[in-house]
This record gives sequence, C-alpha cells and structure tokens, in this order.
Amino acid sequence: MATIHGTCDEGFSGVRDVLSGNLDSGADVGASVAIVKDGELVVDIWGGEIEDLDGNTAPWAQDTLINVYSTTKTMCNLSALICADRGLIDLDAPVANYWPEFKANGKENVLVRHLLGHTAAVPGFTALMQKEDLYDWDKTCAVLANESPWWEPGTASGYHAITQGYLVGEVVRRVTGKSLGTFFREELAEPLGADFHIGTPPSCDPRVARLVPSPDPIIPAATDSASVAGRVFGNPIVSPAESWTEAWRRAEIPAANGHGNARSVARVQSVVSHGGEIDGKRYISAEGLERIFEVQMSGQPDLVLGVAITLGIGYGLISDAMPVAPTKRGCFWGGYGGSVVVNDLENRMTVAFVMNKMGGTTTGDARGIGCVWAAYAAINA
Repeated sequence: MATIHGTCDEGFSGVRDVLSGNLDSGADVGASVAIVKDGELVVDIWGGEIEDLDGNTAPWAQDTLINVYSTTKTMCNLSALICADRGLIDLDAPVANYWPEFKANGKENVLVRHLLGHTAAVPGFTALMQKEDLYDWDKTCAVLANESPWWEPGTASGYHAITQGYLVGEVVRRVTGKSLGTFFREELAEPLGADFHIGTPPSCDPRVARLVPSPDPIIPAATDSASVAGRVFGNPIVSPAESWTEAWRRAEIPAANGHGNARSVARVQSVVSHGGEIDGKRYISAEGLERIFEVQMSGQPDLVLGVAITLGIGYGLISDAMPVAPTKRGCFWGGYGGSVVVNDLENRMTVAFVMNKMGGTTTGDARGIGCVWAAYAAINA
C-alpha cells in the first residue's frame, strides 16, 4: 500500500484509505487531503510523488505547494464577501458604481453579485488575447471593461473560468486600494497562518510542484470553437504546462493561479464552515456568510459547463443535481484537474483535496469527492 504521511484522527481512517487507494491504483501520483472539524485539523495527510520545477522527482512533502486552478476562486470570492460585510461593496449594486469604465457597451446593469454568481455575461474575451496578456492586470481589466455582454446579464450562468478573478478582483482593488492577492494575503492568509498564495513569491519556488497534464480535453464542448465554451477556453489557449512557468506564478490570476496545499485550502475555507470566526478572531459575520446561499442560478444548464449547477454568491451550492456532500448547508468549488473544497456550515467541517495528476474535469472529480464522502462516513458513524 502507498505510504501516507501526516496525521489523521482514527475516526477518519477511511479518508486515509481513499487517498492510499487512489495512489495505489495510479489515479493519483501525489496528493494531499485536509479536514477541519469543529476548529480542529483532524486530517492532514499526503503521499505519493511530485516533479519539482526542474523536473526532478521527489516525495510529496508536508509543505509542497501546487497550482489549484479554480479552487482559487473560493479565496477570491471570500475576499469579496469580506469587503461586502465591511460595507465597502454592495453586492446588489451595479459594478459600475465602483468601476465606472465597466458600464461600457451595455454592462451598466451588471451587478456585483452577477460577477460572483457567473451570471455577469462576461465569461471570456471577444478581443483576441495572448496568454501573456493574463499577466498584465491593467490590460486585461481594460479589455473586460470594454467587453459587451454575451447574453442578458442575470438571466443565465456561463462559467467565468478566467475572467471572474479579474472582475471580482478589480472591484476589490477599487474599494480597498489593494490588489486581490495583497488583500487576501493580509486579511486571510497571514492572520490564519495559511500557506496559500495568489501571486506566489520567489521564496516559495523550491516547494512548488508541477501539475501533470491530462490528455483529455477540458470539456467536450470546448472543442467547438463557435460555442460559448469554445470561446471561453480558446481565447487565449493556456495549457497546464504554463502553470510551470515563473510568469504564471508571479502574476495574480485570482480565478486560476492560486498555489497551496490541502492544509492551507482547508484552513482558509474553514472561515466559511465555522461561521466566520476562527481561533477567536472574526473574519466575517454570520450574516455576511448567509449571502453565499442566495441562489443566483439553478435548474438550467450552465452555458459553458453544460450542466445544471446551483450557484450562490461566490460558491456552488450543494443540491440534488450536484450532490457533492450529504448536507443542505454546504457550498463548494473545485479546480481544473481535480482539486476541490467543500464547506459544511451545518457540521462545522471543511474538506480539501489537492493533487498533481490532472483529470479532464473543470471543477473537481471523483477522487476528491471520494475523500469528502469518507469524511461524512466518519462523522456519521
């Protein structure tokens, strides 16, 4: 059996077994799982191997960092919810109230909550973009400010795979004077002691592992260049190998380039599952967290993902159509390739899974969800 390192409360041994089984079967090459329950880190385990940035093989270590793609959105959107809780942002106000240039070309009725719920109708770029443009915050935001809505805002969801981070991040920057990565670091990561980075500094490079790309397409619809999905994922085309580059790590791409591990993801996101207060420090009010559960779209296929997801403000909501956990008071999101985090406010539990071997999915897959369900088996035993 695969050697699993770290600590795991005996009641959660089934989670360790899932991780070990995934490594034994080859479903994973290297991965980590963490669970925070009632304020305690009850699972903090890892195993398998990585390739470092030079391509050398090494064991997955306690402090290994890796790009978690869209799991980063949970960090970005929690930052925005904190700003709203402080009265800096009105989630029901037009984006143009904070970013006047954004109202151009028919976007004057796009609300802040539309950005956080993937219903803003700006899921991609019409102007031709190069991958290097994503490293230029001002240029990318200027392109988005000039974009026309792809449908009537608020009437449908279309996964804002890359654009959500710039859209939400620019609103945060306008009201705080700080970049999203800086705000996240100062208000969440550093106070919580969480080793998660949006804009990863050079000092972290020796601990960064490479993602192992999947041979499968992101989603089948993305192969049709005329579809909404094809337009989103095809302009610009960014391969997983781009995540190995220094330019990618240093940039702030708050929808996609966060670097961390399961422990750091679970630590930050436990702010949500624990009612906004961790170790006696309040980060957001309980009322502020309730905004997450205001349904923005439900019951119709997402125009990019092609499946029906119940979307709240900043997170996906657990539903019959997306039963990622057996709770009705839960929210989640996952990243391209398989990483995922689930927050359960009913049971005061956060489960996070981070890996290096990518599957062909956009928002998590069965490996991480297997760990989630094993966690529920433990608490319901």
